[in-house]
Formats: sequence, structure tokens, C-alpha cells
Amino acid sequence: MDNLPAARLKSLTQFLETDPENPALLRDVAETALEANECDLAVSVFARLHGIEPLEGALANLAGIASMRAGDQKTAGEWYAVAAKEMSDDDGLRFNQAWSLALSGDFSASAELLSDDVTKALPQAAMLDMQIAHELGEFEDAEAKMDAYVALHPDYPPLQAAASVLAMDVDRPDLAREAALKGGSHPDAVTTLGTLNLGDFKVDEAQAQFEQALATGHKNPRAEIGLGLVALARQDYTGAANSIDKGAEQFGDHLGSWIAAGWSYLLAGDMEKARERFQKAFDADDTFGEAQGSLAVMDILEGDVEEGQRKTKVALRLNRQSFSASLAGILLANANDDTNTAKQIFERALQTSVLPGGVSLEQAIVQSMAVGTTTN
Repeated sequence: MDNLPAARLKSLTQFLETDPENPALLRDVAETALEANECDLAVSVFARLHGIEPLEGALANLAGIASMRAGDQKTAGEWYAVAAKEMSDDDGLRFNQAWSLALSGDFSASAELLSDDVTKALPQAAMLDMQIAHELGEFEDAEAKMDAYVALHPDYPPLQAAASVLAMDVDRPDLAREAALKGGSHPDAVTTLGTLNLGDFKVDEAQAQFEQALATGHKNPRAEIGLGLVALARQDYTGAANSIDKGAEQFGDHLGSWIAAGWSYLLAGDMEKARERFQKAFDADDTFGEAQGSLAVMDILEGDVEEGQRKTKVALRLNRQSFSASLAGILLANANDDTNTAKQIFERALQTSVLPGGVSLEQAIVQSMAVGTTTN
């Protein structure tokens, strides 16, 4: 069934070779190419058709979709403008315009097109509206939209998958799990379940889910980092550092990712790279408690106890629940300005069940980072 558009497209293109100027045939080829996800072909055929007769209304909209999927947002916008002359009140067209603008990075202009009528009519528009607020860091607004939209469109898996990601970022794990289960096989939903399982230290289940999410071929930094944390849990420090670094690079300015990368290098014994990653998070936002706390740990382990104390105080002032600041406090309480003792405490705690519930420090780092990389 999935191959029907491709098979029909092959047949139509053969007919087109013998009748290349036939408008009806060109329309069929362009529309079928779009259906078969042959977007570059659809773009070229729509252009040929436009050379014979002007594209208006629905056909201009389809030409815009073809250009948008082919990555040419400028041309897509031009086609949508033509389509709007006949379809200005069409919800589908307004969503397409908003989607193209979002793909080009103009989130504000995109959001302006997503009126209540559009988001109520189209679950994909509701998803985009929520994702834009999330992308812009407007978490309170995004959370309010999430609650409204998942109730309004409960049977649209991509929206539920996107909501599962946001729910993790706003520290609502129960909703994240519920939405992820409704999201089915969508990579974002599967990644969320993997992250939750990793937080529960169900490493095998988490690994399978991260691998499933990445098997789609789409860029998924959360899944990349998840696999790195799985490697970390298995004491494959080099593999952990490589995977987490890859995910952090894909995220770019995602602070929690650089913190996770730093911890992977620290556990691997590469103090220089660990500090570099922690510093990246600090340079991006010096009010991020985990960045201050992680650098405090580095200072203490390297013997600069006074600076470690200062950063620990700052980190706890910024975030009383900071994992790294708490660890720095433990090291400070036991080190007594003795660097070797601090290092020994740290290394022993990695393998020993020194935390409540029989959890080792190494396990706690994995669990903390599984949650921490979903925020900031």
C-alpha cells in the first residue's frame, strides 16, 4: 500500500515523456510526486506547469508545500501568498504559512498566524503553536497551551509526543509518561519513555527506546544524549562522552546537555574537557545552578577549595536542589582542604552505595543527568 504513490508516479512520468506539455498530466505528476515525498520533482513539475498556466488557489498551496518540504522557504512563502488571494481564510493554508515561517526561524511571525480558530481546527497547528512557545523559552505559556491542546486533540499522536517533551521540561513526569504513551511510535514519545526509564535506572529498556528513536534517521539530540547516559551507566566513559557531546552539539545552547557532557568526561578522567563543557554552560548562563555547582566540584577536585566553596554557595543560592552543588558540599565537608582526600572520596563514592536507597554516586549522576538534560 505504501508503494502505491511511487508506482503511480513512475507510470505517470512515462506518460509525461510522450506528452510533456499536457497541463492535466503535469498536475497529476506534481501532486503524485508530492504524495510520494519526491519533493524536488514536485517542485520542478509545478514550475513547468506554471510556465503553461498560472498556478492559483489550491494548486499554488500545493506548490508551496512542495517548496517548503524541499527546504526552500522563500519560494514556499511566495506560493502561499499567491494561494492566499483565493484562500485567505483557509485554516490549512494559514498553518502551512506558519509552518514555513517556523522552519525559516521566524517564530514570532509564525505564531501570529496560529489563531484560536486554526489551532482548534487543526491538531498540527496546535502542536506548532505549543512548540513555538517551548522553543522561545516561554515555559508558562507553553505549559498552558499544552494542557489545553492535549485535552482538545487527545487522539493526535504527534501532538502528544511533543507534549511529552515539554512535560519533561516543566517537571511533570506523570503527564510526560501519559502523553508519551499516547504518542505511540513517534520518536519524541519513544525518547521521553527512554528518558523516564533511564531515570528509574531501567538501562536496557532505555537503550532500546533511544535506539528505536534514532533508527528513524531524524536528528534527535535527546536520544543521542540518552544513549550516552546509558553508556555512562555501563561505565563506558569514552562512548558516553562521544554520544553526549554529539547530542550537545546538536542542541547548541542547551545548558543541561553541556553539563551532562562535562560529567561524562569527568568520570572518564579527562579533567580538562570536563571543565571545558561545564564552562560552556556557565558562559551561556552564569545563573544556571548546575553550571556553578559542576565547576565547584572541579575546583575542589583540583585543589582550589576556596573557589569551590564560593561557587557552591552561589549554586545553592540559585538552586537549592542542585545535584552538583550538593556533591560539592559533601566533598567540602570531608576534604578538609586535602585535595587527595577529596579525590579519594569522589572516586570511592562512584562505586559505593553511599546514597539513600543503595544508590552509588555514579548511578545518581546518570539519574540526575537524565532529568537535567531535558531542561534549560
